[in-house]
Amino acid sequence: MQIEKKDIRALSKEQLRDFFVANNDKAFRGNQVYEWLWSKGAHSFEDMTNVAKTTRSMLEENFVINHIKVDTMQRSSDGTVKNAVRLHDGLVVESVLIPTDTRTTACVSSQVGCSLDCNFCATARLKRMRNLEPGEIYDQIMAIDKESRLYYNHPLSNIVFMGMGEPLMNYNNVIKAIDMITSPEGLGMSPKRIMLSTSGIPKMIKKMADDDVKFKLAVSLHSAIDETRAKIMPFSKNFPLKDLREALEYWYRKTKSKISYEYVVWKGINDDKASIDALVKFCKYVPCKVNLIEYNPIDDGEFQQASEESILAYIKALESIDVVVKVRRSRGKDIDAACGQLANKEAEV
Repeated sequence: MQIEKKDIRALSKEQLRDFFVANNDKAFRGNQVYEWLWSKGAHSFEDMTNVAKTTRSMLEENFVINHIKVDTMQRSSDGTVKNAVRLHDGLVVESVLIPTDTRTTACVSSQVGCSLDCNFCATARLKRMRNLEPGEIYDQIMAIDKESRLYYNHPLSNIVFMGMGEPLMNYNNVIKAIDMITSPEGLGMSPKRIMLSTSGIPKMIKKMADDDVKFKLAVSLHSAIDETRAKIMPFSKNFPLKDLREALEYWYRKTKSKISYEYVVWKGINDDKASIDALVKFCKYVPCKVNLIEYNPIDDGEFQQASEESILAYIKALESIDVVVKVRRSRGKDIDAACGQLANKEAEV
C-alpha cells in the first residue's frame, strides 16, 4: 500500500532540522530547504540547486510540495487580474490583483467555498469543501506578487482576506500563513499592510485580540439592525449585534486598531432612514471607518444596487459624526473578477 506523502511545508524549521539530523545529515540543511520553500518559493525539490542531489532524492522519497497552479488568468480593461487557482487535489479557488496608481492589492481566499450562508454572495452557494492550508494561502500571495512585478513593475504592496471563505473559520491556517507572509524568512511584509475581513464571529474576534495580531480588521456589516442583517446573512442569527459590538469594543481596547466596516447598500433592504440611523449609532461604539461598496448582482433576485441618493444619504449621515466614509466602486466588471462578492472592490488597507 502506497503511503501518502506529507506536504513538507507543514513542517517548521525546527522539524526540518530534526528530520535531517535523524537521517544522518547536518541540521543546517533544514535551514537551506526552509529558505527554498518559503523565501524562494521553490515548486519542486529539483529547484533547490544548492542542495545535494542525494538530499533532494531523499526529500522526494519522503515529502511533496503541494503548490498551487494558476489555471487561468484574466486581465480586465481596468488592470484588475483574476486568477483561477487550482489546488493539488483539483479544487479551484480565486484570487484577485487590484491595481491603483500607487500600489497593488492581493485579494486572497481562505477556504474552498464558504462555511457561511450570506444570501448576496456567490461563494456561499458553493458551500465549504475544505480549508486552505497555510502554504496554499501563501502561494496565492506569491503568484500575485509575481504578476504585480510583471505588469506593474513593483512588488505587491497590500493584502486583503476578502476572497472565498470566512477567514475566522480557518483561523489557525490563516494565522500561520500571515506569520509566514510577515516573517523575514518569508515575504517580510508589514502586518499593517494586511487586512482580514470577517462576517463577524465574536469569539474569534476576541481571540485575535488576545493573540495580539498586528494586522487590520474589517467587518462585513451590511446592517446594524439584527432583523435586517439576519435576512442578508442568516448565520448572524447566532451572532447578534450586541455580541459583535462587545467583541469589537474588546478588540479596540486590546489593539487600539480602528475597524473598517464593509457595507453594501441594497434597494429596498437597507436603504431607508432607519438603516442609516442604526449604522450611525453603531459607528459611535468603536473608532471606525466605513466602506460603502457597489454591489455586483449575482442574479436578478432581491439584491439590487441602491440608488445614488441612498448612498449620498449614508455619506451625509456618517460624515456628520466625523466617520470617514468612502465609496468603493466595482473593479474588473468585464471579467467578473469576484472572489467572494467583495473581492473585486478597490480595497484599502
